[in-house]
Order: sequence, then structure tokens, then C-alpha cells
Amino acid sequence: MTLSAEARQRIETLLRADRLVVFMNGAPDTPERFFSHKICRLLDDLGLDYAHVDVSSDSRLREHIKIYGGLHAIPQLYLDGKLVGDSDAVERMANADELHAALGLSAPDRTPPTVRLTPAAARFLRDVVDGTGNVVVVDIAIDSQFRTSLHFRARRKHTIATEVDGVPLQFDLASARRADGLSIDWQDVERGPSLLIHHPRAPVPEPVRWMSPADADARVRAGTLTIVDIRRKEERALARLSLPFLFMDEGTHEIRNLAPEVPLAVLCHRGDRSWHAAEYFLMLGHRDVYAIEGGIDAWAATVDGSIPRY
Repeated sequence: MTLSAEARQRIETLLRADRLVVFMNGAPDTPERFFSHKICRLLDDLGLDYAHVDVSSDSRLREHIKIYGGLHAIPQLYLDGKLVGDSDAVERMANADELHAALGLSAPDRTPPTVRLTPAAARFLRDVVDGTGNVVVVDIAIDSQFRTSLHFRARRKHTIATEVDGVPLQFDLASARRADGLSIDWQDVERGPSLLIHHPRAPVPEPVRWMSPADADARVRAGTLTIVDIRRKEERALARLSLPFLFMDEGTHEIRNLAPEVPLAVLCHRGDRSWHAAEYFLMLGHRDVYAIEGGIDAWAATVDGSIPRY
């Protein structure tokens, strides 16, 4: 498919207006897709001024820009009217210092950050890395609000790598600059082992608060609350909520994918485990977290009598 002269002129007019232009879904402060959020974060981390074009509500422009640059993906970054690439390409260029060179910027500081691991955390992380045959390292990402996430991943090119107490760590450029002062501890609590991550510049979240089953029920029905049932599958089979909920049978990835501002309420059997799990979700970066008082047992007694008690 070829572009009409009118469509080509429209795109070139947009490209001439600014040096850096991102064609994306949504706007930088309200991106509608993960990769649009990612490319804006990369450019914001570099302190760059850029224009954006929202193609989410303009299907013709969305298809035309794909044809214009010969790239099917959205978002797309253009520099001086020339296609740079999608979010993955921009990330690779930023980490390899190529984007800085293209923009005429000085090469970034690649000094490894100062990170502290407690002895317990170092032992736990070393055991995980060793258990994979050393094919993974500890990958740490820190966003502009100093919220930190940690994953075990393969080594990536052009990251900033260091080793602390025998634990291999890697950071992207922006995270490395934010990581100084980061400390990581490890505790083995009732619901299992937990890494506790602290950054002195991270925002202090609201403390965990109790929520009654009746209030939780009303808020879920109003669409203003997400319940996380931390009970095992066997327990949930004995007494199951009739409302939608998330669970943790395969880890916390579903919860991690939620926006930090999404309110969460944690449910267990009688409320004793939910408080500790709620604190853990705060540590992951969630800002509005509750523990459901009395758990599913109280829910059955006060809200939904059809739920069995065990």
C-alpha cells in the first residue's frame, strides 16, 4: 500500500514542527499501552523535550505512519524527520549511548551505583543465581518516583553491571543513576520468603489499613477495588468469593502488572496473613493497600452466607 500525497504531507508537517516526535497511543502523562509508556519514560529519563502525536483515536494516521516509516509497531520515534525506531530500538540505543550521540549529547555516566545487601539478602540472591547455573543476574529497575522492582534475568548488553557480596547486579542507565543508597534485605515470614527493598528517596506509602468485608464488597461492585486472595488453591476451593479476584498461585506477576495507584484489598482465611501480604504489596510499589478484616470467614458471616466456613 502506498501513501497518498495528502497523507504524506500531513505526516511531514507533523515531523517538521519538532525535532523529536513520538507517534504513540495516548499522551505522555496518560499512555494507553505499555510500550508507549516505555518510550516516554526513556525520553523523560534523558530530560528531552519531544512532541507526541496520539494515534489511538485516529486509525488512518496510525496506519499511515506505519507505511511512511516501514515499521509496523507503535510507538515510533522520529528525530529530525527520520525514523529512529520503536520503544525497544530506542531502549537499545539509549543503553548503548547511541541515542546520546545522535542527539549531540555527552556520553552518560556509567559508574556502577552503591547498593547495600544484608547478609541474608546476599545469601538468598546468590542461591537463586547459583541455582540457575549462573545464567541469570539480578536485574534492578528504578522509576522516576524511586519505586524499585527486582527480577532474575539473563545478562543484557549495554547495561551497567556490578557485583555486591558475590551477587551480580545489572541496571539500565536511568536506574543506575537512581540506585545509589538502595538497600535490600530478606526475611522469611509466614507467607514465604520476601525481599524487602528500601530506597531513601522513595515516596512513603500510606500504611496498610483494615477494611471490613462489607466495605470491600461494596467497592468491588462499584469497580473501585481489586481483591487479592492469597489463600492456596485448596483453601479457595473450600470457600470461594462470588466476586472477581486475583490470586497468587503462579507468583505476583498479575499484581505487579497493575498500576501502582489501583486500590488493593488482601484476603486470607481469618485476616492474620493478609496484613503481612499487604505490607509486601506496599513494598512492591502499590500505594493504596488494605487487609480485609476477618478474612473469608468474616465475609461468609457478614456479607455472603452462601460461602462455606471452614
